[in-house]
Amino acid sequence: MEMSEACNHDCGSCQADCESRKVDPKDMLEKPNQLSSIKKVIGVVSGKGGVGKSLVTSMMAVLLNRRGYHTAVLDADITGPSVPKVFGLKEKAMGSEFGLLPVRTKTGIDVMSINLLLEDEEAPVIWRGPILGGTVKQFWTDVIWTDVDYMFVDMPPGTGDVPLTVFQSIPLDGIIIVTSPQELVSMIVGKAVNMAKMMNIPIVGIVENMSYVKCPDCGKEIAVFGESHVEQTAANYGLEVLARVPIDPDVAKNCDAGLIELVEGQWLNGAADAVEKFQG
Repeated sequence: MEMSEACNHDCGSCQADCESRKVDPKDMLEKPNQLSSIKKVIGVVSGKGGVGKSLVTSMMAVLLNRRGYHTAVLDADITGPSVPKVFGLKEKAMGSEFGLLPVRTKTGIDVMSINLLLEDEEAPVIWRGPILGGTVKQFWTDVIWTDVDYMFVDMPPGTGDVPLTVFQSIPLDGIIIVTSPQELVSMIVGKAVNMAKMMNIPIVGIVENMSYVKCPDCGKEIAVFGESHVEQTAANYGLEVLARVPIDPDVAKNCDAGLIELVEGQWLNGAADAVEKFQG
């Protein structure tokens, strides 16, 4: 549809579907720093908070790093950054005239998070949406990500401003959806799936966290949050369940101590396999 002759150039007051209103989503993508080299970018998302998204993000980076890839984590959860804590990072990110430099973990994983820039890591980030989104963009455009095979983006929960900024600004090759076993999981997963479809981002699959806890005496798996619905939910959307991760006190202890790189659980190996094979 061509622009109307009576057009006043105020799209906010007009419902016409003219060519000037059509924007190719690819035109909104930001270019990385000219010194960066990033092969694959995988977003880790959830429809709600508190399901262990940062744990899954960090463990995926650890597992692929163990397989010989150079991995990185871009912590896009600006108001709730937890990635530096689980890796035990205390030093601050430095910069040069060419850009910001990520902080490297003990095993060689590159990380950028707002807590690596703040003087006080416990200071609240009380910013409005546009500033939050702008910061995430800068983590992509201003940080020098060197020879990264797999970057994992720890997304803020939900479908608000910042997740939308990530979807529109960073060229994600795919996303992993993290969920929990509760009854409302189908609705929450549905929100994440539909947002990904609207943004035309492929979905690698679903990871269910907090699936069960194993009795230390008899080894029985106890479904703390009730029977899992993840298989049915995944089937409803034509997705694969990549992993079911238990509640494990040892994992929590290592994360609190900044030692996630020592976690030995095999639960996410299937998810790591899927990312390796994923073509987007």
